[in-house]
Amino acid sequence: MTDEEFAVLKTNGIKVNYYVVCPRKLWLYSHDIRLEHSSERVALGRFLHERAYRHQPRRELLIDNLIKIDLLEAEGKVLEVKYSRRLKEAARLQVLYYLYYLKRLGATGLTGELRFPKERRCEPVTLTEQGEREVETALREIQRIEQLPAPPHVNFMPICRRCAYAELCWG
Repeated sequence: MTDEEFAVLKTNGIKVNYYVVCPRKLWLYSHDIRLEHSSERVALGRFLHERAYRHQPRRELLIDNLIKIDLLEAEGKVLEVKYSRRLKEAARLQVLYYLYYLKRLGATGLTGELRFPKERRCEPVTLTEQGEREVETALREIQRIEQLPAPPHVNFMPICRRCAYAELCWG
């Protein structure tokens, strides 16, 4: 991906996550329909993120007013704390995107880590050539979905029951 294409396609991590979870949710979020503030699950995740691993020296960084990452400084790890492993693939792509973004800025040698404190699990995330291609494909697809004139149709999934957008999508 060229620097020019990346400059056009770069986005925030939430959109990368939503791209995997649900294209309809991505479209709604991208069009400033934000319902997360009323979600108990989102509030619980935010609380867990703030409370987990307080004993470790980590720093939250906002880069380009676009991505917000947690960095374990001593270990050179980009950390993402999630409530559960249920949406692990979305979280993994989100961390890959952060690593890709940082690499584009010249930061090398970083690794990622998904942490699920409730389950007491950690999973490493490493940016490989395949991971880079995955991120680039996701960025192009995110742009395509965002440019649709209406939200894409999706089938009901079990995850929909707990989604902040459930009422909007399924009434």
